[in-house]
Amino acid sequence: MPVQVIASAYTDGPTLTAAAAASCVPTYCVTTLPAGYWQIGRTWRITCSGRISSVVTTPGTFRLDLRMAAVTVFDTLALPLNIVAQTTVPWWAQFLITCRSVGSGTSATLFGQGQVTSTAFLLTAAVATGPWTGTITVPYNTAPVVGTGFDSTIANAMDFRFTQTAATGSFTMHNWIVEQMTP
Repeated sequence: MPVQVIASAYTDGPTLTAAAAASCVPTYCVTTLPAGYWQIGRTWRITCSGRISSVVTTPGTFRLDLRMAAVTVFDTLALPLNIVAQTTVPWWAQFLITCRSVGSGTSATLFGQGQVTSTAFLLTAAVATGPWTGTITVPYNTAPVVGTGFDSTIANAMDFRFTQTAATGSFTMHNWIVEQMTP
């Protein structure tokens, strides 16, 4: 079965320094999916990476979410950042997102899980001091559930957003690819 690329970045996303949720992909990656695109069982693999900085006093949290129009359909939830200052350290993430239902109103749902890796996360030792794990399964600190329902019978702009609860750091996405794994 061939893999189809839905969206990919060939440049960095914006460097985000504010705490509020903002699109972290280049504007050309905000892709509009046609009405009826989603089918039950259709699965995406999203792989992305970049760099993040945080400070000691108020590191805040790391949060990524996938949206269809304004609806958050997958959310990593807030991952606590390290209480040791991190300066432009790498992060890497991969998510599997599967369509569970389709329809109008709020009938369509997606189910997602994945992993995010970085030394920027709480209680993760620096690579040089080890032992280093730094991998967090998401959604963080909760049982996986389907995302908020959306209308799959209309065209939906797909966007990926980052939120840091404290405006004391910075975040940049370097790589981003959304692959359709199933027909």
